[in-house]
Amino acid sequence: MLSTAAPALAQAGNSQQQAVSIIPKPVKLTQQNGSFALGKETRIFVDPKNDELRQIGEYLARNIKDMTGVQPTVEQKAPEKNSSNYLHLTLSAPTDTLGTEGYTLDVNSDKIVLAANQPNGVFLGTQTIRQLLPAQPTTAPVTIPAVSIADKPRYEWRGMHLDVARHFFPVEFVKQYIDYLAMHKMNTFHWHLTEDQGWRIEIKKYPELTKVGAWRDGTLIGHNNDKPHKFTNERYGGYYTQEEIKEVVKYAQERYINVVPEIEMPGHAVAALTTYPALSCTGGPFSVEKRWGVFDDIFCAGNEQTFTFLEDVMTEVLALFPSKIVHIGGDEAPKTRWKECPKCQKRIADEGLKDEHELQSYFIQRMEKFLNAKGRTIIGWDEILEGGLAPNAYVMSWRGTEGGIAAAKQHHYVVMSPGSHVYFDHYQGDPSLEPIAIGGLTTLERVYSFEPTPAELSAEEKKYILGAQANVWTEYIPTTEHVEYMIMPRMSALSEVLWTPAAKKDWDDFQTRMQQQYKRFDHMGVNYARSTYNVNQDIAVDPTQSVATVTLATAAKGPKVFYTLDGSEPTTSSQAYTSPFQLSQSATIKAASFDENGNQLGKVTSKELKLHKAFAHTIELKNAPHKQYTAAGPLTLVDGQLASNSFTNGQWLGFLGTDMEAVIDLKEKRPISSITSSYLQTKNSGIHLPTQVEFAISKNGKKYKTVKVVTELPDKPGVYKEVLTAEVPNKKARYIKVTAKNSKPGTEQEKNRAWLFADEIIVE
Repeated sequence: MLSTAAPALAQAGNSQQQAVSIIPKPVKLTQQNGSFALGKETRIFVDPKNDELRQIGEYLARNIKDMTGVQPTVEQKAPEKNSSNYLHLTLSAPTDTLGTEGYTLDVNSDKIVLAANQPNGVFLGTQTIRQLLPAQPTTAPVTIPAVSIADKPRYEWRGMHLDVARHFFPVEFVKQYIDYLAMHKMNTFHWHLTEDQGWRIEIKKYPELTKVGAWRDGTLIGHNNDKPHKFTNERYGGYYTQEEIKEVVKYAQERYINVVPEIEMPGHAVAALTTYPALSCTGGPFSVEKRWGVFDDIFCAGNEQTFTFLEDVMTEVLALFPSKIVHIGGDEAPKTRWKECPKCQKRIADEGLKDEHELQSYFIQRMEKFLNAKGRTIIGWDEILEGGLAPNAYVMSWRGTEGGIAAAKQHHYVVMSPGSHVYFDHYQGDPSLEPIAIGGLTTLERVYSFEPTPAELSAEEKKYILGAQANVWTEYIPTTEHVEYMIMPRMSALSEVLWTPAAKKDWDDFQTRMQQQYKRFDHMGVNYARSTYNVNQDIAVDPTQSVATVTLATAAKGPKVFYTLDGSEPTTSSQAYTSPFQLSQSATIKAASFDENGNQLGKVTSKELKLHKAFAHTIELKNAPHKQYTAAGPLTLVDGQLASNSFTNGQWLGFLGTDMEAVIDLKEKRPISSITSSYLQTKNSGIHLPTQVEFAISKNGKKYKTVKVVTELPDKPGVYKEVLTAEVPNKKARYIKVTAKNSKPGTEQEKNRAWLFADEIIVE
C-alpha cells in the first residue's frame, strides 16, 4: 500500500545537485543548488481550521516516516516568522492558472511550501514530494533537493479501469489499485462490476443476484481461440457487499479519486439473466458463463420488467457511488434475440423505431432519462452512438478514436480509451515471452506515444475531449500479481500522457526517469513487467548487397546487451553489443540485457535469420497486402525472418479477400531443390489458411511450370502456422511463383471476406 511504501527517490546525505526523477513530468520544474534536510525538528504546518489539509499533512508525515524514520509533527497553524525546517501545506497562495488540481512546490534549505487552490491540488503535490524522498528506507540523513515546481494536469479525466467480473479481486487489492492511481496523479477509477461471467455488487432488493449470479461452475482453461474449449470444475466467484463498496469509495475519496461504477446493459448480462431469466427474450434457462466472448442473450428491451429491474438496481448503485458520472456499458450487444422477440418487435413498432439499433438507442435513452432525473450523467462505450446518441451522454471511445471524434463533433463529452494504445490486457512484449493475453501488442513506448486529442477536431470540438483511461479486462488475468504485471509500468507512461503537456513529452527522458520508477516499484513489492528489459531485435535487409543489419535495443535505459549468433544462451562473457552489425550468413541470434553486476534483467530474445537463395531478392506481388498488415512490404516474404504465431508482430503480410501471388526474381538461373512458404490460422480473428497453394518455376518469367499444388490443407482448431514445401528435383530456374488462394475472396463491399496471412518464401 502506498501509505507504507512510498514511491520515491532522492539521495541520502548532502548534495548540491541531487537527481530529480518525477513521473508524470511536471509542467515546469527548475532545479536549484542546495537542499532541505529532514530531521527530528522537522514540522508540517497546515492552514488552521482545515481538517482536509490536516489529513493530507498526516498522510505525508506517515510516508516521510516510512522512508526516512523522521516523524514530522503536523500542526494546524501558519508557521511563525522565525520558523525553519518545516513543510507548509497551504491554500493561502493560490494561482488562478493552476485550476482545481494544480499546485506549486518550492523547496529551499529552510522550508518546503506546497500551495494550491484546492485540497486535491495539495494532495497531488504531496505525490511529487514523495518522489523527492529516498526510493529505499534509510536511517542515513536525508535531504530533499531544492526545486521550484508549477504544475497542473493536461486533462480532467485521468483514469484506470478494472474488470472484477471475469476475475474477482479482494477489497484490499482494489484499495492498492487505487493507491497506484494516486501515486500517478490519476483521478478516476472505473470499476467494471457486472458481466456474463459474474455479478459482483450486492443489490439488497435482488439478493439472488449475488447468491446465483456471482458464481460460475468453472472457468475456461487456456485461450478462447483454443478448440475444443476446456474448463476447470471449480466453482468460482465472489462479490462486494454494500459496506465494502462504501469502504472502497471512501478510501478513494481520501485520495481524491472518483469511482465510476459500471453496470452493463443491455448486453453482457448473462449472469443477471441466469438469476432472473424472465428479463431475457427467450426465458432461458441460462448459466453464468464459463468462457469469454460476446453472447446473444441480452436484456429484453420489450419487457417492462427489464426497466423496473434496472432502475431498482441503479437506485441502489447511486446510493453507494456519489460520482456524477455512471457507466452503463452499451457495448457488444448482439441484436439476434431482439430480431426474433415478439416483445422487442412490438416495442419497435409502438415507438416508431426503424430497427434494432434504434431500439438499443431507445433502451439507453430511457435509462439516461431515469439517471438524469437522479442528477447523474451516463457514459457508455462508443456503440451507444449507433441508432442515435442519448441527449446528454458521455462517450468512451474504445474501437479506435472514431467514435470519440463523432461524439465530440456532436458536442458530447468524450473519454478516449482505444484498444490500439491503452488496452492493458494486450501483450506488452514478444508474446512468446509473455504470459497468455487476449492478443494485441501494446508496448510501453506505444502507450507513451498516445495522443488523446485527435488533430482532426476543431479547437471548439477539442474542448469535449475530457481525457483518457486504460482498460484492464481480466479474462486472462486471474490474480492480483498478474494485474500488477499488466498495468506496471504502462500506467506510468499513461500518467504522463494525461498530465504532462504534449510538447514536454520526451520518450528518451521518460526512459531515463523510469529507471528510478522501477526502483520505487521494487521497494513497493510491485510485480511489474520487466518486458522493457527484453532486447528488441530489428533486422533490416539491404536488397542491393544481400546483407542484414542487426540492431539490438531495450526500451529501458542503462542495461548492457550481450548476444550470440550460434543459438547458445548469452552471458556477460558473450559478445557485447555496441552498435548495429551486419550478417551475410544464417544465424540464430540470442540476446539479453544485464545490469552492472552481471545480473540478467530481461528474458532472452531469439531470432532466426535464414539466408536462402531468394533472400533479399526482387519480389513482386499481384495484389497488395491490406494497409494494416504491410510489415516491411513485399520484401517481408524474402527477408530471412520467420514469423511467430502472432499476427500483430509485424512479420506477416495480410491479404483481405484477395489471393497472394508472389513472383521472385533470382537474377539468374540457379539450381532449385525446394520451395517453402508459411501461412497463419487464427479463425477467431478471421484469419484462415488458403484453400490452395501452387508452386511454380520459370526460366524466363513468362512460361511457368507448376511443381506442386496443395489443395488439402488441415482443418484443425486453434492458432498455428502451416508450413508447406514443394520439392523441385534437378531443376534450374530464375523465377519462383507462389500463389495462395484466399478461402473467402470478395469485394470491398462484402463483409464476409477472409484474411490470408503469408510469411517467408524459402528457396533452397
